[in-house]
Amino acid sequence: MGKKVKWSWNSALIGAAAATATAALVTAKPKDPTFQLISINLTSFKLKFPVLDAEVILTVHVVNPNITPIKYSSTTMSIFYEGSLLGSAPVKAGSQAAGSCQLLHIPARLDGLELAHHARKFFADVAKREMLFEAKVDIEGTAKVLWWDHKFKIHVDSHVTVDPVFLDVIDQENKSELEVFVG
Repeated sequence: MGKKVKWSWNSALIGAAAATATAALVTAKPKDPTFQLISINLTSFKLKFPVLDAEVILTVHVVNPNITPIKYSSTTMSIFYEGSLLGSAPVKAGSQAAGSCQLLHIPARLDGLELAHHARKFFADVAKREMLFEAKVDIEGTAKVLWWDHKFKIHVDSHVTVDPVFLDVIDQENKSELEVFVG
């Protein structure tokens, strides 16, 4: 009837550790990435008579706290002032390694005509040297877990207070919501 099978505790422990690690990797709850506006640099003015459009570079620090690398597609960030769409910033497609941070340099154009519609508030903000902007963006991409790509979507809402004279970031609140699609 048979051979006697020799039991090995080492093999059992290695197998259990591998199964636990695989289960933890597959079922690990993804964490929301963090975003922080580091600086705003004015690059140029474009004359659109009778107003000027401003072009700026937004430097954003992004942290991917997850254990998987990500790839994301291009998208557009919308920038609001006093509830009105003031400008937009194209975000190029890219990738980010697991557990890493990087700086994104995002060009943006701000519409001078739209700002002129809020001239009274704008000049009051310049006088007190504080302007509140809002930005919204949806980023879609994939995260590779073992052999499978999982699609995700991140919605980011930012409220940023800026000194309109020197373009310094005074304060900010950034909220991101991550949604992972399985299957």
